[in-house]
Amino acid sequence: MFSKACEYGIRASIFIAKNSFEGKRVNPREISEEINSPYAFTAKILQTLVKHNIIKSVRGAHGGFEIIKEDIPNIKLSQIVEAIDGDIIYEGCGLGLDKCEEQQPCSVHDKFKIIRKSLKKMLKNTSIEELAIDLQRGTSFLKI
Repeated sequence: MFSKACEYGIRASIFIAKNSFEGKRVNPREISEEINSPYAFTAKILQTLVKHNIIKSVRGAHGGFEIIKEDIPNIKLSQIVEAIDGDIIYEGCGLGLDKCEEQQPCSVHDKFKIIRKSLKKMLKNTSIEELAIDLQRGTSFLKI
């Protein structure tokens, strides 16, 4: 449903948030290893997240990526998805057809419309804070 870049962006944001709660910055190599993503691809995704003000990059000996603690509760999954994939996830055809609309729907159009609406609601209502806390508690994982 999400692009690989978006999946990695979500995972990276959760990992960065978890570390930010603990007052730590993480470097791209650590992130890449933790989320099981190629290093160069991860670095590119991280720059996109910085550009969209989701994460912060700090240069220098004690640099790395972080999220300001006070901002963590306000960052929703929808922001990450929109920064990386845009809004195509809310618009695209369930069967991948180039043209699928109310006037000429595909065979799953009406059913998929309900799923898209639920997905949009979940992404807008889920903060990376709650996901980072689950990760911190050990009730969820970024890789197995």
